[in-house]
Amino acid sequence: MSRTFELHTVVRFADCDAAGIHFFPRYFERVNQTVEEWFAGPLDCSFKTLHLDRRLGVPTAKFEAAFLAPSRLEEALTYRLSIDRLGRASATLRIRVVCGDEARVDVKQTLVFVDLDSMSARPWPAELRERMSGYLTEETA
Repeated sequence: MSRTFELHTVVRFADCDAAGIHFFPRYFERVNQTVEEWFAGPLDCSFKTLHLDRRLGVPTAKFEAAFLAPSRLEEALTYRLSIDRLGRASATLRIRVVCGDEARVDVKQTLVFVDLDSMSARPWPAELRERMSGYLTEETA
């Protein structure tokens, strides 16, 4: 059975636009936070270790987002991360943002594993790939 990584947040005043609705760029900030927390937690490879110590990175190559329903001030949101595809040097993540049982945003994000000095793609290290594979969606596992 595939796992998901979850980040729980609350919509704050700073997250909202003048209409009182969650401002869409803030979702991308939280998506990045979700990915960073996933790397630091279950993948046991913090961005500090990855980027600064090892000179490796995971830049975003592609984003697709569908905004399904508005979120409002003080609502509790959950960002659920899984993997749709795990390639040799890239991964397509699926991040679903929900409020209770209601879907709010559906994101597909493709990351590429790179050497930061040359900015060339590299294969995922075996230990990192193994940890990531547990998050493959059941349709793709």
